[in-house]
Amino acid sequence: MRIALGIEYAGTHFSGWQTQPQTYTVQGCVEAALSKVANHPVKVICAGRTDAGVHALGQVVHADITAQRTMRSLRLGSNANLPQDVSVLWAQEVDDNFHARFSAQVRHYCYIILNRPTRPAIFAKRVTWEYKFLHIDNMQEGGNYLLGTHDFSSYRAVACQANTPIRTILSLTVSHIDDRVMINISANAFLHHMVRNIVGVLIAIGRGEKSPEWAYTVLKARDRRKGGVTAPADGLYFHAVDYPAPYIFPQLKKNVTFL
Repeated sequence: MRIALGIEYAGTHFSGWQTQPQTYTVQGCVEAALSKVANHPVKVICAGRTDAGVHALGQVVHADITAQRTMRSLRLGSNANLPQDVSVLWAQEVDDNFHARFSAQVRHYCYIILNRPTRPAIFAKRVTWEYKFLHIDNMQEGGNYLLGTHDFSSYRAVACQANTPIRTILSLTVSHIDDRVMINISANAFLHHMVRNIVGVLIAIGRGEKSPEWAYTVLKARDRRKGGVTAPADGLYFHAVDYPAPYIFPQLKKNVTFL
């Protein structure tokens, strides 16, 4: 049977999601745990690969298993064999047409910035620290220029292997609670480093180093060299994925306001 699973992980100690030779990855841990529970080798496919240091609150994967297991035993058995920084939140049987990546319609990311004069201790490696005051209204104004369907060449990594730089950002909101600034971005899909490069531009705008219109200038340049710095991985969370009916899975709220 084909199963879908929701996975949460802290990416700090991982070399990213994707299995690589002689590296510690989230995919490698998940496949090893599921293989023990199913008693045969299991491969998983995720909704969106994350880089080293990037976290996930609602990653979705699918896998095919031949063993007869209840969803509860799959969830509990997997967690018993996973490290503490990875957890299976739910497991659900799906039909063979479901594909964690290709069936996804919308992906949601959140970037969390601790905006205060002193560096974090408790939340080190879970947020990005910015000691200069950020003007979130200016950041929101800059982000508004990126809404809709555009060529995001200026906002993707030079090594990005996507066939096209065209993506559609459905929503981008900048908010804050006390000294935490949250940037929530939803799109049909994302390019390599796209969210972190967008955040890098918005941080420069928030500091007052650039005007909000600069986000649009960078966009229209279609040249990564015209963009800002790539924001650190620490503050980035792959939050949730939307699928069409009948694939209804447990979900978190679309806008992250935790920590």
